[in-house]
Amino acid sequence: MSPIKTKRQECIIYSRVVGWLTPVKNWNKGKKAEFVDRKTFDVDEKF
Repeated sequence: MSPIKTKRQECIIYSRVVGWLTPVKNWNKGKKAEFVDRKTFDVDEKF
């Protein structure tokens, strides 16, 4: 059996920091660790 060959494209994740969108891959190790710890929420969700 041969492995399935597919074309892949890099997925760039952006985060908004103080009004600017920046790619997460350009951040330093500490900032990336902070990003992983963040919690997201849905604005439309009612409490």
